[in-house]
Amino acid sequence: MTESPQAGPRAVPEGEFTIRQRISLWFISALGYLAIRLICATMRFSVSTETDTGTPPEQMPPPGSIAPFWHRCVFSATYFFRRRGISVMTSRSFDGEYIARIIGRFGFDPVRGSSSRGGMRALLGMHTVIERGGVAAFTIDGPRGPVYVAKPGPVLLARNTAAPIYCFYVAVDRAWVLHSWDRFMIPRPFARAHIRWSAPIVVPRESGSPEMAILHDAMQQALERVRLYAESEVASR
Repeated sequence: MTESPQAGPRAVPEGEFTIRQRISLWFISALGYLAIRLICATMRFSVSTETDTGTPPEQMPPPGSIAPFWHRCVFSATYFFRRRGISVMTSRSFDGEYIARIIGRFGFDPVRGSSSRGGMRALLGMHTVIERGGVAAFTIDGPRGPVYVAKPGPVLLARNTAAPIYCFYVAVDRAWVLHSWDRFMIPRPFARAHIRWSAPIVVPRESGSPEMAILHDAMQQALERVRLYAESEVASR
């Protein structure tokens, strides 16, 4: 997969954090990296798609595409898609900072911003990613939820770039589920995971507000379809 550009600042300047926060960031980032490496290395992954995309399922998403997914899948997705040069929109909050540091160590390019802070700058960065043939990924219900409610960023980006949207979900058969807004999943060692990709969603450049609303709903439905399919797939095994 094509290496993505450095579309946005990789980290919030250190001066924005207190000494205590910087120490916390170091420990959280190190522990998060080790946990993903150790647990996910024991897992077994399978992949499927809703339709023939012309790209083998294991090599999805194709270059020059947009890939939204639910926030709770970050742990497993970080390992499976490592070292592919994928760019991920990441919040400029404290939580977003340690996430950016962790995924950066797995070869992702954090593009900093969210729906609540720096969103326009981040979307411009993602635009550059697409123009250069990279993949723009979104934790689409982040950074604060509500869970399973998609933000509009990918549809806007798709209209401006003509890039197709491929939604995906990573389901695991055994996981610790945190009591957080996103129901974050930490897979148990030796868990099985299934990744399900949606059919492409294309947003015409001439789309107005009514069409954009319809296409946003189509993305929401695709996110739910792949989630339900992936969960049923791991449950059946």
